[in-house]
Amino acid sequence: MKLNQWTLGLAAMGVISLSSAVRAEEASVPLMTALSSTVISGYVDTSAQWNLGTGTGNSVLPPLFGGVDKADGFNLNVVQLSISKPLDETDWAAGYRVDLWLGPDANSLGTQSTLSTGSGDLAIRQAYVALRAPVGNGVDLKMGVFDSVIGYESIAAVDNPNFTRSYGRTIEPTTHTGVLASYRVNELVSLSAGVADTVGPQINSRAWPTKAESYKTYMGSIALTAPDTWSFLAGSTLYGGVVNGFSSGINDNQTSWYVGATVATPIEGLRFGAAWDVLDLHDQTGDAWAVSVYGSYAATEKLSLHVRGELATSVANLWPGLASGAENNQVWSLTGTVQYDLWQNVLTRAEVRWDHADEGTYFSSDSGFNRRNSVLLAANVIYKF
Repeated sequence: MKLNQWTLGLAAMGVISLSSAVRAEEASVPLMTALSSTVISGYVDTSAQWNLGTGTGNSVLPPLFGGVDKADGFNLNVVQLSISKPLDETDWAAGYRVDLWLGPDANSLGTQSTLSTGSGDLAIRQAYVALRAPVGNGVDLKMGVFDSVIGYESIAAVDNPNFTRSYGRTIEPTTHTGVLASYRVNELVSLSAGVADTVGPQINSRAWPTKAESYKTYMGSIALTAPDTWSFLAGSTLYGGVVNGFSSGINDNQTSWYVGATVATPIEGLRFGAAWDVLDLHDQTGDAWAVSVYGSYAATEKLSLHVRGELATSVANLWPGLASGAENNQVWSLTGTVQYDLWQNVLTRAEVRWDHADEGTYFSSDSGFNRRNSVLLAANVIYKF
């Protein structure tokens, strides 16, 4: 079975396992029309969440797709409906992909276009035309809306080792509107480069009138994969990337830097990972950064264990609610996840997350932001079709 390049990329970085990727691909259903190669797939993401204590739903910087609206209750997070025609192996291959999001996370994604008049529970995550040009080993092109080229974690919880997202994922770009070229130099080196309207995520947004009408966002990445001759390290991956351009959120430029790695071990099923994210806000006196470490162990075909540790730091004007001019506001975070796939096509996991404010009271109770610790318990159930 041929897996698409995005799935292979996630597997190479250790975000998902190849076995789960194969099951997801097998679950895709061909659309019985004249376009018989069109595939329909997706997932339904639900959760139950308990934040220990009272009035504890808020933090200074809730992780992406988290926050008060999901605290202490049952949640529909998102439904993804994907329609695609993957590229085949021909020199002039053509295809497309559309990922539609329905549900509360669609609003948080924020891709609603400049012509949108509301923020209903519907958004476009990705929608692009895919093309291949027979240059060298073949250049694969995407034009439209696509996921960012940087990041250890995906914006989709179904593709991550943990249910909640990291602070590193939170400060990274999510999607872009533009064109992206990818080139596989050989089995060891892959490159990508792209141009977009803005850092995103708003579809068809422009830097004008703050910048010149021709002003664009630029991005690039490189992935290095250890060869088979490297013994147990074979398949380990080192990844780096950068995105620089205009952000409507701060009405100025920003630069995101990312370096990540996944390392295999002599122990079957055990892998470690690390990620470093930096968000440089050009109009600010400082920046935000996060360092994350990951560990995953596939104990059986159905049972896997995942842990993530993180240190995130930010200036006060990026984290609302902190003292003006404060520097080096730090949060430590530790997340443990147990995944057991009992039902076919269903991902089930339980998660415990502890966040600790190093230099202040960043987390809320009934009487305001007066807590240094936040503890979250969650259950996540996702059906993939």
